[in-house]
Amino acid sequence: MSDDDTRRVRRAALSIGLWVGVASGVIIAIGIGILIAVVLATSRREGEEHGGGWFGGPTGPRDDFIVDIDVVVPAVIILGVIGVVLLAAVAAVAARRSVRPLGEALRRQRNFVADASHELRTPLTTLTSRIQVLQRRHDRGEDVGPGLTDLRHDADMMADVLNDLLIAAEGESAADGDADLATTAAAAVAAMTTLAQESQVTLTIDVDQEVQAQIPTVTLVRILVALLDNAVQHSPAGGTVSIRIGRDVRNATVRVIDEGSGIEGISPGQVFERFARPRESGRPRSFGLGLSLVRDVARHAGGSIEVERSTSTGTTFLLTLPARR
Repeated sequence: MSDDDTRRVRRAALSIGLWVGVASGVIIAIGIGILIAVVLATSRREGEEHGGGWFGGPTGPRDDFIVDIDVVVPAVIILGVIGVVLLAAVAAVAARRSVRPLGEALRRQRNFVADASHELRTPLTTLTSRIQVLQRRHDRGEDVGPGLTDLRHDADMMADVLNDLLIAAEGESAADGDADLATTAAAAVAAMTTLAQESQVTLTIDVDQEVQAQIPTVTLVRILVALLDNAVQHSPAGGTVSIRIGRDVRNATVRVIDEGSGIEGISPGQVFERFARPRESGRPRSFGLGLSLVRDVARHAGGSIEVERSTSTGTTFLLTLPARR
């Protein structure tokens, strides 16, 4: 457990302890007050057959007074039952509040495992494909040097993605930095080239305007790889997936355009929900996490992601990010 988590748990325990103590004290004080009021209201002076109680009896000094057991005992029992029920309610609420930090930690852990599995799936698949290509080249006696360089690049990208995920999981902000969209798009296309070739899909980049976005390069590569991966999955063999880079008044814009059959089975807005899946395209490699992660990362960077167009001839995703002025 990290120092931040330890401090968070300790603060929660202190808060819950104070809350339970104050609530229990109030309940006990109210119960005692009601019991004293009942005793005083039903008591009588010694020798009186029927008294009006402390509040309604005759005037004068009262050195001794008598309490009727048949009145006080039922009151004590009733107040005791009510007190037990209220304290049980306090304990139940306290228990729920006490496990809330643990539940949040468990949710974050599960999300991290799911996110890491999804984010590392594409680079790992690329590594596997490159290794198979290198094996075939080696068996034919061809030069495998360039392929080894690509393998090293893919391994470095996996390390960068994992570091970025760990930073996000710890609740810290990623390192500040600016990403050149054209250069970053080229890196994302290079990472997806092998998988695109296996699916017989062509990847292209169209730069309408040179622009830099206020986001770390490794983070933007993650976003673009996820968008390209989604586009390749839903593109037909022989199709083209294009990245179009530009800017508007304040933001850098990236459009990822495919030639698939459009979003089917769910509404365009639902594709950004965790584990939401449109109708399968014949390449069932999606776990319904990629676009959700893109949305979360884009929002964290001050940008957004939306489905700009989806028809039977293709889908366009529009990514906007704060542009460097």
